Amino acid sequence: MSNDEENPKAVEPRKGSETLSSSTQNPATCCKALLRQASIYGVALGYCISASLLSIINKWAVMRFPYPGALTALQYFTSVAGVLIGGWLKLIDHGGLHGHTLWRFFPAAVLFYISIFTNSELLLHSNVDTFIVVRSAVPIFVAVGETLFLHQPWPSVKTWLSLATIFGGSVLYVLTDNQFSVMAYSWGVAYLVSMSIDFVYIKHVVMNIGLKTWGLVLYNNLEALLLFPLELLVMGEWEKLRHEVHEWNWYSFEVVLPVGLSCLFGLSISFFGFSCRRVISATGFTVLGTVNKLLTVVINLVVWDKHSKFVGTVGLLICMMGGVMYQQSTSNKSLRPAAKK
Repeated sequence: MSNDEENPKAVEPRKGSETLSSSTQNPATCCKALLRQASIYGVALGYCISASLLSIINKWAVMRFPYPGALTALQYFTSVAGVLIGGWLKLIDHGGLHGHTLWRFFPAAVLFYISIFTNSELLLHSNVDTFIVVRSAVPIFVAVGETLFLHQPWPSVKTWLSLATIFGGSVLYVLTDNQFSVMAYSWGVAYLVSMSIDFVYIKHVVMNIGLKTWGLVLYNNLEALLLFPLELLVMGEWEKLRHEVHEWNWYSFEVVLPVGLSCLFGLSISFFGFSCRRVISATGFTVLGTVNKLLTVVINLVVWDKHSKFVGTVGLLICMMGGVMYQQSTSNKSLRPAAKK
């Protein structure tokens, strides 16, 4: 017989010590879990606030500064400068710049640039409500793309019902939109396609490229900024800027304030957006962006008259209700980190 079998009493203290050790570890594990959940909800809240306000601020900015390409370039520049200065001052860690990583991140940056550009053009040619409706339809396409390309399970019946509710609210709005224009909805379709691809592909990049959050912000905005000259040539904005530069009071407070705020909130949404992409699914992140537009609707109704009529607003609220239904249908998994493939 072994010593343990010969002296069973000797085993008991050991079991007791293991139990004591386990009991002391459980509070620490619970504390870590609670802190993790708090951090997830914290970055989600930061993203919601940034996204909700940025839609209004961007609309305000393009009304005072009607050059969406230049506006987005200023936002990219502010984000890049902010990250580099923060790294230089040792306030943040972005991991440095590396040529190989720049090349690997390039497709994601192109998709991000296209989605932001179509976002600005849509806001320029439509009201904020139209933008919100188009944005509300994105989760449907992202759910399909996430299943096909990120190997996620098909959404449940409740999830599909919530996405259908979002789409139904969008249709109700479109039927009552008194500012319908072919140009606005053409940019809406472009935005819908680019954003759907962007959400799925960038989720793949975030989970596999190995960059820290501030590194993702730096690479994304730097490469998008490098693409800005191409946009000037393709869209003809350079000629417009060159001919109208003397007609604008560029340094007036009414121009600097909205443009400056849009740049600051661009940096904020970039950080919180990438933080959210790390911890929730692509579809969950898309729906989060839809639900937070409820605050945008409230601000839009209060600030100015560039919004829909009553029935259209009801359609918007149906979209928001669909977002809440989505959250409930995925409450057990939407805030869990997606597994790396």
